Amino acid sequence: MLPSNLPGEDRRSSATCLPGCGGVQFGVFDGHAGAACAHAVSQRLFYYIAVATLPLQTLAELERAVQEDRAVPPLLEWHKHPQDHSCPDGGAISFHSLRNYWQERLEDGDEEDEDSGRVTSALVNAFCRLDYDLSVEAQVHLSMSSPRRLSLRGEAFSVSSPLRVALSGCTACVVHVSKGVLHVANLGDSRAVLGVQEPDGSWSALSLTNDHNAQNPDELQRILGEHPLSEQRTVVRHDRLLGLLLPFRAFGDVRFKWSAEMLSRVYETRPDILSAVSEAVRVLPPYYLTPPYLSAQPEVTRHRIRPADKFLVLATDGLWELMHRQTVVQLVGQQVTGLQQQRPFIPAAGVTLSSLQRLLLERRGRALSVLEDQNAATHLLRHALGDDGYGAVAPNRLAKMLSLPVELARRYRDDITITVIHLNEPDV
Repeated sequence: MLPSNLPGEDRRSSATCLPGCGGVQFGVFDGHAGAACAHAVSQRLFYYIAVATLPLQTLAELERAVQEDRAVPPLLEWHKHPQDHSCPDGGAISFHSLRNYWQERLEDGDEEDEDSGRVTSALVNAFCRLDYDLSVEAQVHLSMSSPRRLSLRGEAFSVSSPLRVALSGCTACVVHVSKGVLHVANLGDSRAVLGVQEPDGSWSALSLTNDHNAQNPDELQRILGEHPLSEQRTVVRHDRLLGLLLPFRAFGDVRFKWSAEMLSRVYETRPDILSAVSEAVRVLPPYYLTPPYLSAQPEVTRHRIRPADKFLVLATDGLWELMHRQTVVQLVGQQVTGLQQQRPFIPAAGVTLSSLQRLLLERRGRALSVLEDQNAATHLLRHALGDDGYGAVAPNRLAKMLSLPVELARRYRDDITITVIHLNEPDV
């Protein structure tokens, strides 16, 4: 994870589901208008996915433990990195909302079969329910609080303030791996790309996500079709939602979801909250006529892992703005297999000694670059920032990109968060 904003707005998560059918979850979250929403979603979404996928019998046991005031068995084993952000996530409110979710699942009583798309529907339900809960928590917080009380307690400036979480937003790309099957749930413009090794040893990239923005014709038609013909020229302006937001799907961002009346009430009565968020969030969007304009329903892709599928690169858009997916897969593939086992180099007829020397130096540079990085994500990051145009890393360029002042870094790159998931391992 490499920030360009200060503070950084990206987050990442990984965890193992403990009860039920198990499985491993990975996610990257790209925040905007602040980091509050990305942080909350990175802390809470996996719990919602666990509740959505667990058997009803397990949920009933959880409910009995709460009613009898016993310790609730853990749902997740988190895999934390030392640099992962750690700050409050509104624990009491979060748990109350999560419990309501599993209680509703128990009341509903329906349990889908494994072969009928259970994980796919669970992922969709978990995403939509968390976004709904973020919105409700903000509305309750708004109705029960006053500007004076909040300003005295400093709650408006807390990252876990429900209203601050809901006013900011984030995209999300989550991978669920279980029993040899990948499910990728995507919301926004982060991406999941599969690295496939062909029979001849070469590498190919298989995208498992689609971007939800104006560059995707299907997504553009979806958003236009949800609003009257009279708004065809205003719903998307300059490739942005209402001329403001690049992704067409995201968590939070209630300024694109709530009614105009409710938003006006926030703007008029809560200057304390608005002072703590991005300036762009402090006014009603133009041409705000038929909300909601923004969706939190993910697009889910199911993929059974094949022997040729070697790894999955999960990254926020900061990486994909700098590198093509094929380049990304090629670099990780070379890093995984190691260039120390290269095929013999046979020069073509007519190659001069100077050309041969240049080719051998480039080849040596690539080999050294691969061997320098034990971590595939670090390897990608160094190449994304320091590529010399010949497949190697230029140390001077890398140093300059990493040492840019905060006020300049955002002009050259976005926050970058990368997770590389190695497949076909014994424990997957």
